[in-house]
Formats: sequence, C-alpha cells, structure tokens
Amino acid sequence: MSSRAAILARVRRALADVPSDDDFPVARDYARAHVAEGVLELFVAHLRDYRAVVHEVAEDALPDAVAAAVERRGARTVVTPAGLPPAWTAGLAEGVCLADGWAYEQLYDNSINNRPTVADRADRADILTTSTLDTADGVLTAAAVGIAETGTIVLDAGPGQGRRALTLVPDWHLCVMRAADVVASVPQALERLDPGRPLTWISGPSATSDIELDRVEGVHGPRTLEVLIVR
Repeated sequence: MSSRAAILARVRRALADVPSDDDFPVARDYARAHVAEGVLELFVAHLRDYRAVVHEVAEDALPDAVAAAVERRGARTVVTPAGLPPAWTAGLAEGVCLADGWAYEQLYDNSINNRPTVADRADRADILTTSTLDTADGVLTAAAVGIAETGTIVLDAGPGQGRRALTLVPDWHLCVMRAADVVASVPQALERLDPGRPLTWISGPSATSDIELDRVEGVHGPRTLEVLIVR
C-alpha cells in the first residue's frame, strides 16, 4: 500500500467510513513532554510573553481577586456562563451587572427541551443576543486545561465556560485557571480533553501581524486576556 493510500485510509477510518479491521495504528513512542519540573512557572512565563495579565491567588482569595480585576478594568457588565461558581462573583461591587451567558446559550441551542429557538429572539427581551454581548465589558470563565509548553488555555464549553462566542466577542476575558489543571504539553492536554466537545485554544490575547508585520490586537477575539491562577 502506498503512503497516500495509507493516509487516506486513516482519514476515512477517523470519519467512521471504513470497517474497523482496516486499521493503521499510529506510533505513540514520541516524547510526551519536554519539561518535568517548573511546569506552572513555564505556563505563567509564556502567558506573560503573550502579553496576558497574570495573577496567582489562593482559593479563598479568588472572590476578592475577581472583584479587584473587574474594578481595575472598570467593567460594569460582565458575562458569566452557566455553571460558574456563584462564590467567584460574591465580592463584586454594587452596580456591576452580571449578564447571563446561559441565556445566550438558550438562544442558539434548540436541541434541549424548553429552550427558545432563534425564531424566539424578537419576543425575548431577557435573552443575551450577539448584539448585546458585543456591548458587554468582559466575560468571566473557568477553563478546562492549561498547557505550559505553549502557554495555551483550552476551553471545552464545560461548566463555567459557555459557548465559544462568549469568550470571543467581549474585549476582555477574565479566566480562572486552576494550577492543578495545568499540564506540561499538548499530548498531556489531549489525554484530558474530549475530542467530541467544542475546544477553544487560547494562546494569549487575540493578535495578528499579517499586514506588514504590525501587531494588531483584538481582531479575532478579546484584546485583553487576564488570568487568575488558583494554587
């Protein structure tokens, strides 16, 4: 069998288009990671190199850290996805509005009973639409896993993370990353992730240098990424 035929057969198998006995195992004897110590420190260093704002906090100090970040930003409307622990926002100052990210998910997901469809948009004033999402000052989320070697945060739309649009439309993303969820490498991260879930890989604030190598931030997502690492 030619290399071309072998590659195409693997693609077909991944798409479940061929019988399972047509199997071409992939060798997994490569290095799983290139660092064994100082994983968290490397993760923080890469985040900062990407111009992310990073703070390390203790678990019991997290509500105050969230409140301080919101106050520094001057944010008045912060989007919170479904499943975000209420304790995280318990320290917010009076007057800060928490926009319900769950309502946005309801609008664009009609696969679950009792959720409105897109057709209901005009009749639901309480729904957070893409237009109103764009006016929010920021979004607060959890994260699924962090990768030290690449300085990447991965969201899998799990509890406290929400749909992808929630973290791409607002200009400021405040992300809570637990130190226990930071791994050394991409292979180690993939072992923790479900490939069937929608994965968003974030390596610093949104930025591009496509035109004349001039760095422009905030083109494809948040202009500012702020990370609270909980030890």
